[in-house]
Amino acid sequence: MPHLEVRGTRLHYEDAGAGPALLLLHGWGTSGRVWQSCLPGLVRDHRVVTLDWRGCGRSDRPAEGNTIDGITADVAAVIEALEIHPTVVGSSIGGVFATELGLTRPELVESVVAVDSPGYWPATGMREKVLELREQLVDDRFGTMAGWVPGWFGPRAAPALVDWTVRQLVDASVYLDELFTEATTYDPRPRLEGLTVPIAYLHGELDAQIPLEVPRACAARTPGARVHVLAGCGHLPHQEDPRAFTAALRTIAA
Repeated sequence: MPHLEVRGTRLHYEDAGAGPALLLLHGWGTSGRVWQSCLPGLVRDHRVVTLDWRGCGRSDRPAEGNTIDGITADVAAVIEALEIHPTVVGSSIGGVFATELGLTRPELVESVVAVDSPGYWPATGMREKVLELREQLVDDRFGTMAGWVPGWFGPRAAPALVDWTVRQLVDASVYLDELFTEATTYDPRPRLEGLTVPIAYLHGELDAQIPLEVPRACAARTPGARVHVLAGCGHLPHQEDPRAFTAALRTIAA
């Protein structure tokens, strides 16, 4: 299995296809496997790299570096090591890393696609809920995830998909919980008007974790940005309706 040694951490990635590069970043606690149903349709005419970022999937799980800046720096190092200039597609908090790359390292990326992301918790009344979630994860990690994850999905999602997602989260590093505390103060909106690379927001219509008002507010502050809504999907449209997601992504990253 291919790995890169990045900032003292061994990261797993997969690399297939040829053409314009896409770098796909999963959400909190899952892995690059979340994109698997989209890959056959994308690798036909794109070079597609999926990454398990630190603490997740088949990558190392260090106690350090589990911050937005730390993981964004990891992703930047991966881009440089692979010598690609990709459209960075990030799901959930992966979209935060993608957005931060566009803001802080624009020379590395062609464009950004934020999938059901980014969240700005202070302004959406979610801060207390996120902090409470972190406490619940300490008291009953498996039970908390089993109760939380079904709300990520729309009504069409198969129960097996929900169960598989819970298993991934339980298997991920406990040190990733640091990201929840940091997320309670994260708000990219004041900086978005200075973004110099194209960004698009691709969002599930029924997302109960990050409502549609969030990408719409971000797009309103970002020159040239658009919001693409995927009907009937929740927080993970690339898993709930991979055909519709892939078609939408192809129109954005043609």
